[in-house]
Amino acid sequence: MSLRSSTQGQKRRTGPPQCPAMTQPPGWPPAATPAACAGAAVAAALVPCLGLVVPRTSTPSSAARNQERQRAWRASRESKLQPLSSCEACAPPSPEEVQSWAQSFDKLMHSPAGRSVFRAFLRTEYSEENMLFWLACEELKAEANQHVVDEKARLIYEDYVSILSPKEVSLDSRVREGINRKMQEPSAHTFDDAQMQIYTLMHRDSYPRFLSSPTYRALLLPEPPQPSSEA
Repeated sequence: MSLRSSTQGQKRRTGPPQCPAMTQPPGWPPAATPAACAGAAVAAALVPCLGLVVPRTSTPSSAARNQERQRAWRASRESKLQPLSSCEACAPPSPEEVQSWAQSFDKLMHSPAGRSVFRAFLRTEYSEENMLFWLACEELKAEANQHVVDEKARLIYEDYVSILSPKEVSLDSRVREGINRKMQEPSAHTFDDAQMQIYTLMHRDSYPRFLSSPTYRALLLPEPPQPSSEA
């Protein structure tokens, strides 16, 4: 009786803790051995340190769904690194438009010609990736096809968020952790906080230097009169 009472109330362990990979929900591929689970745990611990995103395990789908995903992937790859359309660089800005860029950063960024000129200036400061990231986020927010959203979000992460990318933008840890969570279920607004942070960085850091740069001052100068062609 005393032996039973001494053990009563104690929590007895029925065995070693079960590996999460060995108790997967229905439809998930089961882990083969506990050793495989241990390896997966180590890899999962390294993921946030390396700035990587673990791809979601795909569930069985129809051939048509797979083909649609492949088409979306190809379309996303073909449009990669095309942040400026040809129409943004074709029309030269008017003197009034150039002057308006000094009124506010918003006016500069809402102008296709202004974005093109500002991007060229950022290239001289080796920070063009800030504009490329902002434009890629704008393109993502305009996308309605979820398959394309998934692929574009992945490309944006690989190109501008991953610490392994040479074009990584400067984001604080809070925003970066938020992106890592949202990348499990990407949406058109996965990078909204990061986009705003980079927008603010360009506004406070690069924009004042742009307004005093030779690039902008040259645009403010009146064009020399064209020589008349008289017979």
